[in-house]
Amino acid sequence: MLSTVARTVVPALGRLRVSTAEGGSIAPGSIVAANHSALVDPGVVLAAVGRLGVQPVVLATAGLWRIPVLRGALVRGGHIPVHRGSERAAESLEAAAAALAAGRVVVIYPEGRLPRRVDAGESAPGPFRTGLARLAAATGAPVVPVGQAGARRISSGSAAKQLAGLATAPLRRPALHVHVGAPVRLTGDTAAATAQAYAAVSAAWRTAAGQAGLLEPAGAGRPAEAG
Repeated sequence: MLSTVARTVVPALGRLRVSTAEGGSIAPGSIVAANHSALVDPGVVLAAVGRLGVQPVVLATAGLWRIPVLRGALVRGGHIPVHRGSERAAESLEAAAAALAAGRVVVIYPEGRLPRRVDAGESAPGPFRTGLARLAAATGAPVVPVGQAGARRISSGSAAKQLAGLATAPLRRPALHVHVGAPVRLTGDTAAATAQAYAAVSAAWRTAAGQAGLLEPAGAGRPAEAG
């Protein structure tokens, strides 16, 4: 249901374009790793991969399951709550591994948080946590790097700005671009695999931001960190 809503709502908020690299595809049992820049970008990514015929499972902050209407949709879709900083934190990776084994596509946001900047500008992905590398190592699943750009022009900044941005987006119709890179197999130890994933997602983001005309001249890359 969430994929259907995203495919319906996102085109009304902006001009969404989707591109794929040569050899770019999302096979069953793949991990989609995407950059995280705005509260609305999961909807943008769902809309984009939906155009490719994929209805994925998403790892998302557990707080969303406390929203009554949304909780039912998340449960029915098999989406996975992430309980960061708690004893239940490992449960999300176990559930993701089970979904991959069942042939589902799993979307993960390796940064685990939004950027600190408050304006609507783009910024390179922040440091990655190690969950993506550990999940790939445990399952042997390929990682499909996805870069998205433009979502911050729908919503960013304070709560008031977020609401104002959503309200005016159908009139402004900002450019949104999602680029699907070629699948990669992460290798090496956790730190090396995390750095490899960071480089692939950053490259996909640069392509998306460039295609949307949002690539800033400086600050196009930051080193990966395990976390």
